[in-house]
Amino acid sequence: MRFSVITLFPEMFTSPLGESILKKAISDGKIIIDFYNPRDYTLDKHKKVDDIPYGGGGGMLMTCQPLFDCLEAVKKTNKGPVIFLTPDGKRFSQSIAERLSKKGDLILLCGRYEGIDQRVRDRLVDMELSIGDYVLTGGEIPAMAIIDAVSRLVPDVITDTSSHHDSFSKSFDRKKEYPHYTRPEEFRGMKVPDVLISGNHKEIEKWRKGKLR
Repeated sequence: MRFSVITLFPEMFTSPLGESILKKAISDGKIIIDFYNPRDYTLDKHKKVDDIPYGGGGGMLMTCQPLFDCLEAVKKTNKGPVIFLTPDGKRFSQSIAERLSKKGDLILLCGRYEGIDQRVRDRLVDMELSIGDYVLTGGEIPAMAIIDAVSRLVPDVITDTSSHHDSFSKSFDRKKEYPHYTRPEEFRGMKVPDVLISGNHKEIEKWRKGKLR
């Protein structure tokens, strides 16, 4: 699966993508992540990519030309939908992550400042997503969250079956998880429930479904 990320700050992704499961998935070629910086596409000699909004108001907006040219370049190698990360987008969820994991390609557009020119949203954006009802300084952190959530659903990124039992997964009707225990069986007077060490898988499954929270 390929993620093409449009961002003014690609360096922000270095650490999250250089550790743990995502690092291995990239190393194994299960996912591909490439970055495009709108500053590389601006025609302004000072590499300027923002300007004041028409009609007044605070802040700056990312301008049309660099984003149009950048997105057109991305689309030559990535045929997936363009997803704009914005606080007023649809709330990202596990069900959306599952649908996106089947797309094959995704283009993630990270806004900055007060956002982007509406003409980019009208002409080039296919989906607008938010990770919560709050405002961040840009779309990079939401993009990281989406990459993480979607990547772990790509076949063979997680090699066991644990992703099928995630919180909010279809197998558990979008509910949260049941309690988990590991060794030792008793710690400071607290014991693992007997059913979990009984070896009776039918009763274990019944207990887990009854404990969803």
